[in-house]
Amino acid sequence: MAEYFQIPEAGTKIRSGTYFNVDKNGDENLFGAIDGVVVAVFKAAFGPIDKVTIMERGDDYTTIYGDGLTTDLIREALYGGAKKVICCRLNGTGGAAASASLTAATGKVKITAKHPGEMPLSVTVKNRLTDKDRKECIIYTGTTEFEKVYFSVGDDETASLVKAFANSKNFTVSLEESAKGIITNVNQTAFTGGKNPVVATANYSEAFSQAEKYFFNTICVDTEEPAVHALLQAFLDRIYEAGQFGIGVIAEKDNKDLEERMNAAAGYNGENMVYVLNPEVQINGGTLDGYQTTGGIAGIIASTPANQSVTHTVISRYTDLGEMLTNTQITKAYLKGCLVLSKSSADEVWIDSGINTLIKPADNKDAGWKKIRRVKTRYELLYRANAQADALVGKVDNDANGRATIIGKIQKIINAMIKEGKLVQGTVAESTTYVADTDNCYFDIDVIDKDSAEHIYEFFRFQFSTIAE
Repeated sequence: MAEYFQIPEAGTKIRSGTYFNVDKNGDENLFGAIDGVVVAVFKAAFGPIDKVTIMERGDDYTTIYGDGLTTDLIREALYGGAKKVICCRLNGTGGAAASASLTAATGKVKITAKHPGEMPLSVTVKNRLTDKDRKECIIYTGTTEFEKVYFSVGDDETASLVKAFANSKNFTVSLEESAKGIITNVNQTAFTGGKNPVVATANYSEAFSQAEKYFFNTICVDTEEPAVHALLQAFLDRIYEAGQFGIGVIAEKDNKDLEERMNAAAGYNGENMVYVLNPEVQINGGTLDGYQTTGGIAGIIASTPANQSVTHTVISRYTDLGEMLTNTQITKAYLKGCLVLSKSSADEVWIDSGINTLIKPADNKDAGWKKIRRVKTRYELLYRANAQADALVGKVDNDANGRATIIGKIQKIINAMIKEGKLVQGTVAESTTYVADTDNCYFDIDVIDKDSAEHIYEFFRFQFSTIAE
């Protein structure tokens, strides 16, 4: 484990582990990386609510959650470049699982969904044309096949169907009235009784707790509600203190006054929060707005390595902007900590500047924390160095040789990040402030992280020709 410590706490921690602190080094002038992991918190009409599901690029999330409600957040994160999406379906109150009944020779067979929700489900039971000894039971969502099993034909069809669904992640089968014998074939008999949970603001905190068990780069939510965004920032602040690092991506719909949105962004004032100011965008076939766009931006930020900036990243999926801002508005938005979408000279939608909502850094943080690239670099170093140090807890002696081993291991992480183009330089040494004692040892880690060329100034000098042609 790794955990943040305040300066006065040095030497006072009880649990064995690695404890880190960050500070500003000088004047303003002055394990491997994990990228592409996005947490998506959303509402769905089906799917597990008590645990997360991890979707990787190429997976079809609709086979688990369907495509209703706000599952499009997953879709946009994958479009944005996410390699992995940690899917957290929101729980709530009043949810109910749907079911359907089949008729057997005696009694009824009940198929019940394992998850609550109103996803339109139906069941078909029919003989197989290519196998006279088996039937097939197909669950549809709308007209799309959702799950299929095969079971044996004959006097024991009820027991065979129960066995066929034994390993299903989505459905259970029960025999009512001691059902036995042959099951009557049916064609898309509808499930009934399904209800979606009613989600409240507090339920987002429950979903965040599920996500906390996993490493991630960014997290997005399916709502423009400021109360949820405040909970998200509180969550990210809390896990930072516990040694976990993530960036939240949020937006409000542009039907809210532009000035209000800018002020809302400034209110977060945190390197762990990215506020998309003008999220309405056109795509082929429709419009995205609010939370939908945050999924794509979260995917871009997560998948962009720390040796690259998201500034002027072209988003080819977006064909146009719903809200074009003037240069004056964009400049003001920067000062308020807003990530703005604009158009390139080639008329492509891109991220104007890769900044977060931090506008007034704390005394222990420099202006580099305002840049998404540099935050990703710093979070990556904290993660990799902490993980490396944590692997040595209890494994080396607290003497000169043991501390040299720790220094060497962390230095290798820094050297790797220099080679990867993420850091300019960095050194590790025993602390000049605190002296090692008992089982406590202290290290100073001084690094200079790399930035991108994002402000290019050109001096043109022209001269009127006096040469006669």
